[in-house]
Amino acid sequence: MLHVLSIGNSFSDDAQRYLHQLSLAEGIAIDCVNLYIGGCSLKTHWENARHDEPAYAVQHNGHPLLLDDKPVTAYIWQVLQGRKWDVITLQQASHDSGDYATYQPFLGHLAEYIRRWAPGARLMIQQTWAYEKDSNHPGFARYQYSQQRMYECLCEAYQKAAKAIQADLIPSGHVIQALRRTPFFDYEKGAPSLCRDGFHMSLNYGRYALAATWYGAITGHAAAGHPFPLDECPTPDPALLQLICKTAADQLGL
Repeated sequence: MLHVLSIGNSFSDDAQRYLHQLSLAEGIAIDCVNLYIGGCSLKTHWENARHDEPAYAVQHNGHPLLLDDKPVTAYIWQVLQGRKWDVITLQQASHDSGDYATYQPFLGHLAEYIRRWAPGARLMIQQTWAYEKDSNHPGFARYQYSQQRMYECLCEAYQKAAKAIQADLIPSGHVIQALRRTPFFDYEKGAPSLCRDGFHMSLNYGRYALAATWYGAITGHAAAGHPFPLDECPTPDPALLQLICKTAADQLGL
């Protein structure tokens, strides 16, 4: 079993929702933990780390971790030391994703911090995705409300970020944008959006696409598209699952 930790926000919540289930179906089990603060930036993660703040809700395999029906909270160092992690992921807050000036020096400090507490872990960075074309997220204004501009900006920023900390890239943004170019997810022409609210992934195929991308990036194996019930979609279309997995594999070069 592989152990994956994300120091993230709602976009890593989206990514981890089906990752454990998908990995079991594919035959390489991945156990997932997400340290969650909604909308959290790299700057805030670093401030929490250096000031030793127990600021994170803990999610396990896509669900909140509870103790006596109350959310479990944790320090970053506490979770880093809690087990031997195979992979640890970072990402920028989505609204800052296309502005590399917001990444540093916080990303570099976090990478050093993680490698000090978990020296054997593989460090990866999730490339987040552009908002839907009609998104009303206030951060979309920074990209002139253009999905293509946001996509181009975040691609450039994440490429620099991964190189700066010598981390592997999880190309979620590439996969989502490639799927949007297919007739099945061409929102502009009436197909379903991969976003549920203009920026978070849909509870079914959007989140499944992230799981397939993460699975391929982490294991080096393409997901085959084995079906299992998705939120709001208990019987997903096998053809769409296979399209998603093929698209993820193509973007990953698998």
